[in-house]
Amino acid sequence: MNIQFTRHRRLRNSNNLRAMVRETHLRPEDFIYPIFVVEGDNKKNEVPSMPGVYHLSLDLLNQEIEEVVSLGVKSVILFGVPDEKDDVGTQAYHDNGIVQRATRQVKESFPELVVVADTCLCQYTDHGHCGIVENGQVLNDPTLDLLARTAISQAKAGADIIAPSNMMDGFVAAIRHGLDEAGFEHIPVMSYAVKYASAFYGPFRDAAHSTPQFGDRKTYQMDPANRDEALREAQSDLEEGADFLIVKPALSYLDIIRDVKNQFNVPIVAYNVSGEYSMIKAAAQNGWVDEKALVMEMLVGMKRAGVDLIITYFAKDAARWIREDQ
Repeated sequence: MNIQFTRHRRLRNSNNLRAMVRETHLRPEDFIYPIFVVEGDNKKNEVPSMPGVYHLSLDLLNQEIEEVVSLGVKSVILFGVPDEKDDVGTQAYHDNGIVQRATRQVKESFPELVVVADTCLCQYTDHGHCGIVENGQVLNDPTLDLLARTAISQAKAGADIIAPSNMMDGFVAAIRHGLDEAGFEHIPVMSYAVKYASAFYGPFRDAAHSTPQFGDRKTYQMDPANRDEALREAQSDLEEGADFLIVKPALSYLDIIRDVKNQFNVPIVAYNVSGEYSMIKAAAQNGWVDEKALVMEMLVGMKRAGVDLIITYFAKDAARWIREDQ
């Protein structure tokens, strides 16, 4: 054939050659591992909709953290599942709340590990919403004070990063002001800046016992159809003091991740959420997919889209697979 074309396949001839020209790489330190901590002793109960993810009591927490650290993962994010709930989420900002105690314990035994504290009320309120509720409405401004109190108590317990996830307007400003007033100017805020009202959160609500008891969260989380709104949310959070920007979920929002990365010069974080995790686990258990290949392709796709860090339930597996392939 006398035709002209470019031979792209020359750079794909071997494993080593492909590795040499690979543009995007995954490292264990890219991952933040979510952990659900619960009250009681000797509790390690698997979340039914999230195979391989557990509720852990504090006496078993260090064992889990030892494995995380041994795999080279540098950070965890703690979610509390309290025994007691009320209408204002008191346990979220109690100095002896489950996350505060877990944070103190982890930092005492693993001082170099970065502990991120999820800052929200939904796991702690009896109605399952992320703020104070009155007459069926989630109140924005009265909620801000409780969020600031929660962040301060988490910082006092030793959290290295505060990660507010509630999507109230002004939550970053309120938390930044509260932290600064309490002497925690050095603690960064990793804001869930772009958080969509997604169907992919179902298994998390199973894990965190945070399903809303009425209505939904569409009055404060974003419409999945909106793209420009993501930039407005990210912009306001940066102006209010955010140091990181989270996009949540990740897999169906890679276009948003790229938009945010292009627009803002701060670390961008993807939350590879529970539904994304459970879909792959279910398919793998049925033998329909190669779990390792699928997970690594998904995670590298998120990095290629522009994220610097990934919160993922696959953190331990991915770190182990990276080590095995080296």
